[in-house]
Amino acid sequence: MRSLTFVIGTGRSGSTALSRILNAHPDVLSLNEYMASVGDAAFPEGKVTGEEFWQTLFRPAPHFERMIRSGLPLPEFLYTRRPGRYSAQTTGIPALSLMVLPHLTDDPDGLLDALGAAVVQWPERTAAEHHRALFDLLCGRFSRTAVVERSGYSTGWAAGLRETFPEARFVHMFRDGPDCALSMSRHPGYRAITLLREIKERAGVQSFGDLTEEHVRALPPDLAPLLDDRFDPALVRDRDLSPRRFGALWSELVTEGAEFLAGLPADRRTTLAYEDLLDRPAEELTRLAEFIGVDPQPRWLSTASALLDHSRRGSASRLPAGEFADLRESCAPGARALEGRPIG
Repeated sequence: MRSLTFVIGTGRSGSTALSRILNAHPDVLSLNEYMASVGDAAFPEGKVTGEEFWQTLFRPAPHFERMIRSGLPLPEFLYTRRPGRYSAQTTGIPALSLMVLPHLTDDPDGLLDALGAAVVQWPERTAAEHHRALFDLLCGRFSRTAVVERSGYSTGWAAGLRETFPEARFVHMFRDGPDCALSMSRHPGYRAITLLREIKERAGVQSFGDLTEEHVRALPPDLAPLLDDRFDPALVRDRDLSPRRFGALWSELVTEGAEFLAGLPADRRTTLAYEDLLDRPAEELTRLAEFIGVDPQPRWLSTASALLDHSRRGSASRLPAGEFADLRESCAPGARALEGRPIG
């Protein structure tokens, strides 16, 4: 069986750069934002046919489609940069096509066609078996031996992934709290996440599926439209949101990740701090490659170092002193959780 590793974390932590670095390794199948793309819908209970499984990968992700149609695409949406035959305005962009396939090939439409032709023929089996078969199919196509999935904002999936893939290894990636939180506060996706979380809190529900028309009518007029098929992007882009809210979100997510990792066997877990990756790229990537189960090839290590961006380090420290102190305070619970993390 090919090795399978999941990189979990808050996002805005250098993890997109890590996906590019892993994709440059000749033995690694880098599944960029796979879980963020297909979500829980691709893990139905019981057995499903190949056709049914393919639909969970092909069907567009509604929340991402709404953002594109509203003029608020995320920088992570690779397909919209070089669009092919699919469009959020007409056909919808298949879930696999938005971020996963363009990371692997310059012809995502062609790869989607090839995968679909194979998957729909597969026999009835569990979702986990289908996913493993898909990973194997992609590894064979690209001559890779190790699978690494990496999605931002992914700590919430960790427990389910461990249950579904008990053989998997996990990397908890994180970045300095204030720097990460400030980056979140400027990112349209995390701004939308924060506002959608506020909607659920105001309505007192755990899931958007539990929202009623009465809940929606009770929402403020600057929040309710975010649930529509199309909304004014200024409602997300231009709203005054304190970075402190994102510091609290960072703390919540890194605490969740650290607690999850602590419950894993030592040989199934490791950590990766973005600042360590910047300071010691060859050392950290060598350790990561060995954990994943591939050779840390010198040429790859050299290429990887060139893909790292040092310019955004310490960005929060350039805030006014009072704002920086406030942001650090909101990040303090997460920082304490990381102090007790297992050593990778």
